[in-house]
Amino acid sequence: MSLDPGPHDETGKVSFDHVYAADDPRPYFRTLRRYDYVVPALARPHFARLVEEYRAARGVAVPTVLDVGCSYGVNAALLRCDVTLDELYDRYGAAAGGAPRGVLVAADRELVAARARETAVRLVGLDTSAPALAYAVDAGFLDDAVAADLESGELTDRQREQLAGVGLVVSTGCIGYVTEKTLLRVVDAAGGRPPWMAHFCLRMFPYDTIAGQLEDLGYETVAVGEPLRQRRFASEREQELVLGRLAELGVAEAGESGGWLYARLHISRPAGEG
Repeated sequence: MSLDPGPHDETGKVSFDHVYAADDPRPYFRTLRRYDYVVPALARPHFARLVEEYRAARGVAVPTVLDVGCSYGVNAALLRCDVTLDELYDRYGAAAGGAPRGVLVAADRELVAARARETAVRLVGLDTSAPALAYAVDAGFLDDAVAADLESGELTDRQREQLAGVGLVVSTGCIGYVTEKTLLRVVDAAGGRPPWMAHFCLRMFPYDTIAGQLEDLGYETVAVGEPLRQRRFASEREQELVLGRLAELGVAEAGESGGWLYARLHISRPAGEG
């Protein structure tokens, strides 16, 4: 296995924080490709289906989707454009070379214009990385972005305005670092009818607390389907620590001993809307 790209957290998972600090997504994609990071591709059909279900259930022509922990707008790019995750890996890989940021942004805006999907959706990102958010907006993947750490602070008035009307909240890996603190603040800011939620949660991060807090607000939560691959372990040490964490939690492994981190999709909707 490859050498660790960063330190381990308390769950044993390796930190990739350093790849979110660049002004463009090349370090992000080049690093995560080494570990076969696939969950955005596996999540896209689930999110697309929920957008259509939400549109039909609430009669909203253009739903607003909030991607929590969105980084460079990967989920947004897959929802907005007829493009695959492998194409994005190629796009920001060796072929991109040392091109200036502006050249990448212009090419991405051309991608959005030429290969936009027919489904109308407004895409908003929430992340702590201002550079990643700025790129996603400049590239046209996101319509709006909120740079905030809602684990430690409240939304500003401007940020509350940006989140007003959010209909569907999604994520593909931030749960565990993002907790009910963030999600409850998002629900409060959304106003009106509570938004639907769909979160791919790594299996060493129990979803029970979030589900319980949402239940208090009138939500019902279901775990959907079988666990899906997130990425390969970055090292044998990471695998060992994560397997130990799963054992501590009494969670039977879903394939982690085979070299992959797995995530489970949890969908939370207000009672009666499921």
